[in-house]
Amino acid sequence: MTTALIADDEPLLRGALAQMLAQAWPELQVVAQARNGREAIKQFDALQPDVCFLDVHMPGVSGVEVAHHIGRRAHVVFVTAYDKYAVQAFAQGVLDYLVKPVEAERLADTVARLKERLSAAQPASNSETLLRELAAQLERRAAPAPLRWIRAQVGQTLRLIPVDDVDYLRSEAKYTRIAWRGEAGQACEALISTSLKELVAQLDAEQFVQVHRSTVVNLRAISHVTRGDHETATVHLRNRQEQLPVSRSYLHLFRQM
Repeated sequence: MTTALIADDEPLLRGALAQMLAQAWPELQVVAQARNGREAIKQFDALQPDVCFLDVHMPGVSGVEVAHHIGRRAHVVFVTAYDKYAVQAFAQGVLDYLVKPVEAERLADTVARLKERLSAAQPASNSETLLRELAAQLERRAAPAPLRWIRAQVGQTLRLIPVDDVDYLRSEAKYTRIAWRGEAGQACEALISTSLKELVAQLDAEQFVQVHRSTVVNLRAISHVTRGDHETATVHLRNRQEQLPVSRSYLHLFRQM
């Protein structure tokens, strides 16, 4: 008997797919339903199902990451809410996918292909190259636009600080200090309640880099960097007297100095 695993963080969609599979493929036994990627990996390792239906976007470990873990040990069908994620590998029929809400006709086509591969004992086509391509395209399409403005209360005035004008950000207790250049290039500072971790997640990673666990700097604001010993360095900023220490964990960013 052919066995299957369904992984989706939405219980109603898991149940709906299981019911549709019961009609489209009565011989298939759904042996597990996982609520997230980690649970899917655990259940796959324990039960070794023949087919895995994986939601692309799950909290924590994504469906693509689960497929990496499965490798060629099972046939994988990706389930996605966005048809735009049907990349070239899907269109060529190399990797199977279903679009939410799953349509009976599309599911029937997928079941037919899976049955053919299983009866012919064809190996699963979950190649590392195809999965890396899929993961890269999903990441590019799902990534939100970088933050452009930071709101800060300066006295009685609410300031909208252009991110490009920020020289650095520093974590201070429960606050983050924003250091930016105001009109005529004068140095300005303000404290905001948003954590540094939250801000880093929204900033353009090609423009802002972390140089210390409590400090993030705008690469465009750097004048030069000097090396200390083998484990430290110091960032010097344009139009500012402050010098920002680079800790050992981030020294690799300036190896080319």
